[in-house]
Amino acid sequence: MLETSVQDALTRSAGGGVLPVSKKLKFSFDRSFIGIIPFLLLVGYFFFYPIAVVFSDSLHDNKHHLTFSAYKALFGGDYRNAFIGSFELAAYSMAISALIGALICWAVVKTQGHSRKLISAAAGVLTSTGGIPLAFSFIAAFGQEGLVTKILLKVFHWDIYGGAFDIYNFWGILLVYCFFQVPLMVIVFTPAVENLKVEWQEANETLGGSRSHYLRHVVLPVLFPAFLSSCLLLFASGFSAYATAAAMSNGTIPLVPLLIGNLVNGEVIADQANQGDALAMGMILISVLVFGLYALVLRLAKKK
Repeated sequence: MLETSVQDALTRSAGGGVLPVSKKLKFSFDRSFIGIIPFLLLVGYFFFYPIAVVFSDSLHDNKHHLTFSAYKALFGGDYRNAFIGSFELAAYSMAISALIGALICWAVVKTQGHSRKLISAAAGVLTSTGGIPLAFSFIAAFGQEGLVTKILLKVFHWDIYGGAFDIYNFWGILLVYCFFQVPLMVIVFTPAVENLKVEWQEANETLGGSRSHYLRHVVLPVLFPAFLSSCLLLFASGFSAYATAAAMSNGTIPLVPLLIGNLVNGEVIADQANQGDALAMGMILISVLVFGLYALVLRLAKKK
């Protein structure tokens, strides 16, 4: 009965004949996809196309001959030291900023009123502060003739330049990196701390649990995935930062972004642009791995 009704409907729609199979099947196109085509073109032109060009240039020498020598050089000499320096700078700034930022997040969540709004607004502003203005601010404050340096020397008799500290060396750049890494940690980690429910603490107290028990068995397991993902984001931010380090060190500290700038510009090392492209591809690969771990941690956290 059902087959007869279907056959009659097909016969009427075809003017007395049965539609061929090729005319029965129609491809449905989702017109909502048209709205994101400009965005895809924009991302493709300004993101994927430059990466493809850099990858292609890294595989060719100055005479356009195919070679892998630029990638082989990454595992030795100054290029390897640059990766080590960038790893150390990113790891140290990540660890310091994550701990300080987590403590600030905990204090922000416990704070109410205008103070909380002020801290959140300041974190948003400081996160986007960087480059030459940030470097100049720290040089004016912590340089050898800086305001903070003179105050510490005259009031507290503490000469910060009496040891290994120098605003222009590795530790000086680390201090500057923490200036914008800590607010970034506050922004990305505060929502996770806000998700801690008051009922959990009340249930812990009702069941006779101590404060340390609540921290070890409730707070830390709940916040650890968000904390780890925030640390990965801080690492990626510190690993790829360029403008601030370039303004403070003049390219003398072995960091991958600074070395890429020297190679591509040709001001210090001439005719080595393909080596800079290979370094850039190494940074891209590391950044992809870090953000892949970041996405994986977030996915596992949502499942829990």
